[in-house]
Amino acid sequence: MTTATLKPTDEQHAAIDAAADGQHLKVKAYAGATKTSTLNMIASRLSTQRGKYLAFNKDIVAEARRKLPANVSPQTWHSLAFSASDRALTARLNLAKEPPHHLASRYGLGPVRVPTVIGKSVELSAFQVGRMVADGSARFCRSAQATPEAWHIPVDEKIDETSAAQLRDMLLPHVIRHWEESIDPKGRSAITPDVYLKTWALSRPRIPADFILIDEAQDSDGLMLSVMRLQKDAQAIYAGDPYQQIYEWRGAVNAMEYINARQCTLTMSFRFGRTFAALASRVLQLLGEPVPLRGQPAIRSTLIEDMASQPQVDAVLCRKNVTVVGALASGLTAGHKVAVRANVEEILAFADGADRLMRGERAYKPASLTLFESWQDVQDYAAGFAGRDLLPIVQIIDREGTDYLRELLSRVSPEAEADYVVSTIHRAKGLEWDRVKVMGDFRFRNEDDGRTTMADDEKRLLYVGLTRARQIMDVSDLRHDLLNLFQST
Repeated sequence: MTTATLKPTDEQHAAIDAAADGQHLKVKAYAGATKTSTLNMIASRLSTQRGKYLAFNKDIVAEARRKLPANVSPQTWHSLAFSASDRALTARLNLAKEPPHHLASRYGLGPVRVPTVIGKSVELSAFQVGRMVADGSARFCRSAQATPEAWHIPVDEKIDETSAAQLRDMLLPHVIRHWEESIDPKGRSAITPDVYLKTWALSRPRIPADFILIDEAQDSDGLMLSVMRLQKDAQAIYAGDPYQQIYEWRGAVNAMEYINARQCTLTMSFRFGRTFAALASRVLQLLGEPVPLRGQPAIRSTLIEDMASQPQVDAVLCRKNVTVVGALASGLTAGHKVAVRANVEEILAFADGADRLMRGERAYKPASLTLFESWQDVQDYAAGFAGRDLLPIVQIIDREGTDYLRELLSRVSPEAEADYVVSTIHRAKGLEWDRVKVMGDFRFRNEDDGRTTMADDEKRLLYVGLTRARQIMDVSDLRHDLLNLFQST
């Protein structure tokens, strides 16, 4: 059945009518609440106008190209900027990247010793310092600012706040230099796609369209919002779920909160029934949302809370990469064919970094190991509350060795051939399965007064995890913490 033949719900009717009025509009759509179908209906209603559809990745755009009417041109933000950028600049995408320690050496930057929150000083290598400069420039590119600022520079959370601020101030002139080199017409260094996207945004572009559809708007970064504010002659229609904003770490802001436009809300999920909707609505309440998510009365959604009655599943969802490793090991030991949706490269880098630390060398990556000077430091940190995220993978390495970790990842099956997939929640966003198990590796906090709490970014991750299943959801691993969380509010 095509979008044109679907009968809109009352909520969809309200959104379509609001768009037809020509006003800027934001469509707040809960998980599974027909956001994409509604955008298609809006585009069909505006069939006499030129539309532009903007999204973040090629797969979403390819899907939109198959579904949207002919009056709408779908593109990624980067492809839109690329087509308007100087070819001398974009040609530098293919140059060899400068290693961070080479960058540091060229800028006259060496190792820096800093105090940390774990009670000891550590040395930031030239590699780490150079990477902070490059990462600061990259974060600036995704922001709305016209020039780099100190807060653009990411500093490891294990460095104490005073030292982190001093480090940012020291590195800011070098970040500015890095940016200026990136856009120098005579420059010969490699650039990333975010550089030409930033230069395009700074040129104050006008997007040739009567209306612009922005999908997954909650994940927009400051740069994208700044471009949209320039579009004085086009109607902006944003669609997204503010409670699925889970990319702060890469510069995204919760754009739905900052967009000043008439709002319509889609609260009826067509993915699951009332049981799952009620559970997700409890999390929405914790985030301050008074309007609940509604489930389909005709869909039977079963919640599994007892570890003794574990059902067969299609997906196992984890908060962290290290939990993915544990679930993969358990599945392979049981003789299952397991697919993985996670940052496998980071997991392999963890094994390599662990080997370096055991040899008495510093680890350049992943970021979770770069501040440690020995494997014993990692073990001590993982044994404490602050490092509990690392404990599962540290225990696997201590028990089985790093080669065991590599061997596990070599036995991953393609998704089409697997019995089920083990995924991080970040990689599961936008997907759904009939039967899902949600692991209990979220960052719950136990306060001094006995209450169980969570940071808002963790609540949003929990909400995403609890809205991926259609028919069966196993929360047995989470049940105790969920009960404490809900009872503490």
